[in-house]
Amino acid sequence: MLPLTDSHGRTKRKLRISLTDRCNFRCTYCMPEHPDWLPRASLLTRDEVLRLAGLFVAHGIEQIRLTGGEPLLRRDLTECVRGLDGLRERGLRRVSMTTNASRIAPRAVELVEAGVDDFNVSLDAVDADLFRRMTLREIAPVLDGIEALAAAGARVKLNAVVVRGDNDGEIVRLLEWAMERHLPLRFIEYMPLDAPGHWRRDAVVSEADMIAAIEKRGHVVERQPRGADPATPWRIDGHYELGIISTVSNPFCSTCDRLRLTATGELFTCLFSPVGMPLGKRMRDGADDEALSALVRKAVWLKDAGYAARPGPVARATTMHTMGG
Repeated sequence: MLPLTDSHGRTKRKLRISLTDRCNFRCTYCMPEHPDWLPRASLLTRDEVLRLAGLFVAHGIEQIRLTGGEPLLRRDLTECVRGLDGLRERGLRRVSMTTNASRIAPRAVELVEAGVDDFNVSLDAVDADLFRRMTLREIAPVLDGIEALAAAGARVKLNAVVVRGDNDGEIVRLLEWAMERHLPLRFIEYMPLDAPGHWRRDAVVSEADMIAAIEKRGHVVERQPRGADPATPWRIDGHYELGIISTVSNPFCSTCDRLRLTATGELFTCLFSPVGMPLGKRMRDGADDEALSALVRKAVWLKDAGYAARPGPVARATTMHTMGG
């Protein structure tokens, strides 16, 4: 099959699959105060996840990232990973997972052996009180999870969403904590993807502001060339590479190579798309792989220029925790 290319000349190589909208954390920038969980019957079954994943791999998708909500809340997570691992012979190169890591410690070895190549762990603060205020949960299980993943030989990267008035004072401390442990870290600008009406532009800490805070503490900072990855690489003190995803202040839309599939099978070609393509529904209505492929190709071809072309909050019912981040 032909690769998935949009009308702006961007070829898609990465797919994020949300396995559940449920999460055991209540991060203020992501989760509505009183979330309405999707009916379990509406979520894709494991066979449906693997069928759609295989379809995308046949179209040139090389990397699949499992997300949520929190993927560890999916009861058949390990079986899903094993199924995806079987797609390597058809062209899949990498299986990744984004997690809050609070429940991963006893399953770290199991998931690595099942086929997860690397883990992105959300860690917005290392101060226990601040972490609790931002997530309404304790930090200890997360730190245990990070240690367990490292002990299992997994590649681990930390993600931190920076919100002014919450954890903007934690930027340098979190950076130095990650540097001491030789853990890659990516700071993420606060994006307008949470509960409707909650996001404020003045709560965004820009990439420039983050770098200024790091330099103020005496670190030597050098910007590196930006590639297809959404994070701009910065070299700190000549040896440590920090990534900053600056969607708001410096969008990476021109090189975007990713797609997103929600837990119900809706295809979103952009994190900021107002509507998705209901692949799950069409599949359950009897569409064969050829018909589903046609829908995917059409949706991808019509993908617009992205946030850079129309910045600001997106009007839709789907919020961050159901989109899959």
